[in-house]
Amino acid sequence: MTPESTRSEATQPDGPQAETTQAAPKADEAALLRKVVTPVRFVLFDFDGPICRLFAGRPATTVAQDLVQWLKERGLRGLLTDDEKEQPDPYVVLRAVDRRHPRSDLVVELEQWLTRQELAAVATAMPTAYVDRLIRTWSAVGVRLAVTTNNAPCAVSRYLERRGLLECFSPHIYGRTQDLSLLKPDPYCVERALHAMGAERGAALMIGDAPSDYVAAERAGVRFLGYARNEHKAELLRAAGAEHLVDSLEQLSSVVYAIGRTKAP
Repeated sequence: MTPESTRSEATQPDGPQAETTQAAPKADEAALLRKVVTPVRFVLFDFDGPICRLFAGRPATTVAQDLVQWLKERGLRGLLTDDEKEQPDPYVVLRAVDRRHPRSDLVVELEQWLTRQELAAVATAMPTAYVDRLIRTWSAVGVRLAVTTNNAPCAVSRYLERRGLLECFSPHIYGRTQDLSLLKPDPYCVERALHAMGAERGAALMIGDAPSDYVAAERAGVRFLGYARNEHKAELLRAAGAEHLVDSLEQLSSVVYAIGRTKAP
């Protein structure tokens, strides 16, 4: 054992002191989350990420490659740049085609193809840890919930129905339309949800995992909580300007439950 390692170990707290040291950041995070969510009466969830990993059984990278192959088989691969052909995100590919042929039959066909992939992916989608409990808790204490997503609303509804969560959101599921210019970061789906629920913007919160979610919330005047399941996603959200991030929904669920208990009659 080197002197350096001895000094390092000597500076590490153990016993009750260690527990106190580890508990402090969690207490700070809980206090921050409480401050963020206490005034909230309307919550807008992005779907793929905060609620589930839609393409857990079949990676989105594979779907994007299949989409590029679909174009190639029809002699249309030249519509994409080399960078777009290598994109791991099928929605980036879809947007790229739409920019060059907006509202065309080709875009309609591609959008329908992607919708079929999303519907098929529901069967193997992986729920985000603690989100079911969070959704049910918020719904039980009277918070109004909506989904605001770039996914097809029919795929969202199918997934939520399979999980027994549809009644927590229905009818407020706002997803992709055939006008792809309205995908996030455009705030269109966020604005639709706010208007339909009669939501006050100061009492609304959006939970998302991508910079486009943050930008859409910012443009709509809604506070934002980022869900970053890894450091890469956290870096992207911070770079976009997001201030409040969590890497798990466990503590958020506990905070929401505790707030609900204090408000209960």
